Amino acid sequence: MTLYADLKVTRDSFELDLELTVEPGEVVALLGPNGAGKTTALRAIAGLLPVTAGQIRLDDEVWDEPPRVFRSADRRPIGVVFQDYLLFNHLSAVENVAFGLRARGMEKRVARAEAAHWLDTVGLTDQARSRPRALSGGQAQRVALVRALATQPSLLLLDEPLAALDASTKLHVRAELGHHLSRYDGRTLLVTHDPLDAMVLADRLVIVENGRVVQEGGPTEIARRPRTDYVAQLVGLNLYRGVAEGTTVVLDGGGSLTIATPSSGPVYVAFPPAAVSLYPERPTGTPRNTWPMVVSGIEQHAHTVRVRLTPDPSATQDRAAPAVLLADITTAAVADLHLAPGQRLHATLKATETQTYPT
Repeated sequence: MTLYADLKVTRDSFELDLELTVEPGEVVALLGPNGAGKTTALRAIAGLLPVTAGQIRLDDEVWDEPPRVFRSADRRPIGVVFQDYLLFNHLSAVENVAFGLRARGMEKRVARAEAAHWLDTVGLTDQARSRPRALSGGQAQRVALVRALATQPSLLLLDEPLAALDASTKLHVRAELGHHLSRYDGRTLLVTHDPLDAMVLADRLVIVENGRVVQEGGPTEIARRPRTDYVAQLVGLNLYRGVAEGTTVVLDGGGSLTIATPSSGPVYVAFPPAAVSLYPERPTGTPRNTWPMVVSGIEQHAHTVRVRLTPDPSATQDRAAPAVLLADITTAAVADLHLAPGQRLHATLKATETQTYPT
């Protein structure tokens, strides 16, 4: 059974208008910046917020279709893991997991036995009698997950499930969550603003900006061929749109690029910041793309330094440079170049480092 959601929600000045599907056994990540509409979409699918128009259904079973149908959350076969887990602090771990089973009419003793089995599947048998305050962040996340799964929902909704964890815990818990999701044969919708969570856990990404879907596809496709500045920033690429004629692309935002493979018409051009080299003087050699630039920003990025560059306004005789260019260089290179904001230098990019694809 396929989950189909045609979501149209109007709230004050914000409008959500997106369409998505989730197949059995599939993990779909709804990814976007804060305020994009991700949580609104999740709340609508969960039955916590009625849609203004459109339809939500599981195959032929309609959950929401105004004005004639609205199923409340308790009448939808869903499990939800919220960002803060929302465990009941006065109940033990096993009682938390049993809660949903008891709410569906299961006898107390049977529900506790079933809950104990679920805790065992995530390695928490020893914590069955512990209250939420005694659990680590990773343990609390696992309790929340099996509480959602214990009722055998047709749809699992994960709302920023790793956001409450510190960086040292998140890596392990993310891998563990991926393992559990791989064994779940229902449909999973993951809402997140963390691109790594989405790339690691999801089979398919749906990118949302300003209440609209701007790109959709597998993690590899999204990472290789971003179609908006937001997505390009997520995956760490320079992205430009322009018009190609042969091996030259005139960029919409100003400037031009030489590409390796001849093309024609509107295209995107993408390349990693690590492909950009910086020199104090104009270099000699083969790079077809060489631009005089000015350093406008410097920031540490993991084990490299990201340099933000803008065209040198005094170099009018040179070929027009992109309006903004990002370069990743080593800390040693920063020292060698004596980099500082406002410094003039030259940036180069080999045409073979670019990737071009139709808009």
